Amino acid sequence: PIARAIGARGARKPPQRVVGRPTRPQGPRSVTLEPVSAPPEPSRVAARISRALGIGVSGLRPLPGGCVAEVSLVTLDDGTTVVAKSDSSHHAMLDREGDMLAALADAGALVPRVRWCEPSLLVMDHVEHDGLRSPAGEEDLALALARLHGRTAARFGFHRDTLIGPLDQPNPWTDSWAAFLAEQRIRPMAEEADRRGALPLGTRAALENLCSRIDQLIPAPNPPSLIHGDLWSGNVLWHRGRLAAIIDPAIYYADREIELAFVDLMGGMGPSFWDTYRRQRPLDDAFWTRRRPLYQLYPLLVHAVLFGGHYGASVARRVDRL
Repeated sequence: PIARAIGARGARKPPQRVVGRPTRPQGPRSVTLEPVSAPPEPSRVAARISRALGIGVSGLRPLPGGCVAEVSLVTLDDGTTVVAKSDSSHHAMLDREGDMLAALADAGALVPRVRWCEPSLLVMDHVEHDGLRSPAGEEDLALALARLHGRTAARFGFHRDTLIGPLDQPNPWTDSWAAFLAEQRIRPMAEEADRRGALPLGTRAALENLCSRIDQLIPAPNPPSLIHGDLWSGNVLWHRGRLAAIIDPAIYYADREIELAFVDLMGGMGPSFWDTYRRQRPLDDAFWTRRRPLYQLYPLLVHAVLFGGHYGASVARRVDRL
């Protein structure tokens, strides 16, 4: 999931990379911003994993970075390592992440294989990664995204609500992309950001005005494509310069350009990525000048809800450009 402060385009403070998942500031679980419950005892987690997989656990090491659940690197009795997320709270929703990973895998994406999935426990293969990225690896990612965006649907949305980080992400099937973007993404997150005092004065009204004319900004959207939905740099795993996996999705069927606007904002990709993707799926000039700032509003609003700070001002600047 998303995290940390944006400096230069696509840059955030570098994460403390560990096996399993990247570091991320502690955040709430939904737009109601409920606190994360106390972590379960490691022995209880190990016992649950053993029962779920039908094999003993010989080692369990907590990993940092779990804002949605407690994350552990687990060694099984046969020497295999897996990553487990556990959540003992009453609002556990790890099954959503498992479903999202399964949908990405079905579309041919490189994701960790899910071994067990239920609301309070998610176990998946550990993906070896060293964080080393190269132009060839960026080409891998561009080709992978181009393939993923080839998985299409008749309407925008998804068969169930998903999550972006710890926040609910509603996905009712919708015929109009402009209506979906306004009603299911920008308006709800703007309301919550404003409620928390994270938006400058007048920005909420400006966002409402924008939503009322949003169809004029995207008169001819692309067909609904399956997207990862939260593709900041920490959600891409690299190994020996090549793409190893993408993790922590926030999927739904969308205009694929919203994914690319997110990558431009927080992914830190270089020319190899953009040149390769454009060869597969062209982007017109209006994406860069008009639609990119529009599509960057949603991730910035999510950040404003979670972390406050300068994200609200970033939202205001983009609204002014539109």
